[in-house]
Amino acid sequence: MTLTEDDLRAAAAAGIIDESQAARLTSLAHSRAGRLAQGLAEDEPFELFRGFAEIFISVGLVLLLAGAALLATATQSMPVVAAVIAACSWLGALYFTRRRRMTLPSIVLVIGFGQAVGLLSIWVLSVIGVPDDSGLTIVFLGLIGIAAMLLHYRVFRVPFSMFLAGVYGLGVVFGITGAVTAADTSMQELADVFDLRRGGGLAIGTLVFGSLALVAAMWFDIRDPHRLGRMARSAFWLHLLAAPALVNTFAMTAYNIGGSAGMALTIGALILITGFALIIDRRSFLTAGLVYLGLVVAWAMRLGEGELSLPLMLLVLGAIVTYLGSTWVSLRVGLMRILPDFPGKNRLPPYSEAS
Repeated sequence: MTLTEDDLRAAAAAGIIDESQAARLTSLAHSRAGRLAQGLAEDEPFELFRGFAEIFISVGLVLLLAGAALLATATQSMPVVAAVIAACSWLGALYFTRRRRMTLPSIVLVIGFGQAVGLLSIWVLSVIGVPDDSGLTIVFLGLIGIAAMLLHYRVFRVPFSMFLAGVYGLGVVFGITGAVTAADTSMQELADVFDLRRGGGLAIGTLVFGSLALVAAMWFDIRDPHRLGRMARSAFWLHLLAAPALVNTFAMTAYNIGGSAGMALTIGALILITGFALIIDRRSFLTAGLVYLGLVVAWAMRLGEGELSLPLMLLVLGAIVTYLGSTWVSLRVGLMRILPDFPGKNRLPPYSEAS
């Protein structure tokens, strides 16, 4: 038995639900029906704001938080500044997030809350006397930040909270692996940052972090395979962190081998990454590999020992990316039909009407 709009109106008239609840249920039903009719297989939902009103309000919130923070600095007390920012962000979320359901203002407010938590944690560490350059400092800040973001998510259900939790988690992993002290700004070492063969803390840290972020993202994804709610939007932000961490680690390690062997391994890594991106229906993994795809195209164009033409390279790279983007759905359907059944396959986004 299916509830109709007349049933919702009758329920509102009988006092079972109020008018606003009936309106929200109707809006949700229309949204689901519309998105399903348009073909969810082509959609990887991402919402930053719903209109210029949200942009306008967000600008106001940024100014408000900045003004409150500057006024609080008159006390010359970091915990007071942090408490003021946290209070303003939390109170703002009670209205703009919980009541108005605004996307961009909610992101601004959760960023403000996350910054306040960071300031307060730094103050606590300074009181305790933990050295600023200690890995323990990074771990402590990260753990407190993760806890704060999970609390905020539990209360307000803002998907962007997962992105901030992931950023704090990156700090925890880097603090444990000693990656922070291994960082260097020179271009020569920058090319080796993600190379697992070097055995550096940054490469190991990004691999561990990317794996954990991917597991968390998939945990959200399998609970919303049709990509209709906050679970899928939360997964989007985690995939945005996991993709560059994993792709750069594997692709850079392969590319740095050098020569034809290194390029062959890079091509193989890109093929596997593309296949994985199609299976889970997340384009972020493929997007993260565009730099390496460009390097492969440049290498292939140099095989004739001619001069590399930048416009031609961009043309070829653009054609490849455009082709993948425009044929994504058909490529995914073909791949998923070829693959045998595996655990969780039926909990991934549908790839045909029959599924």
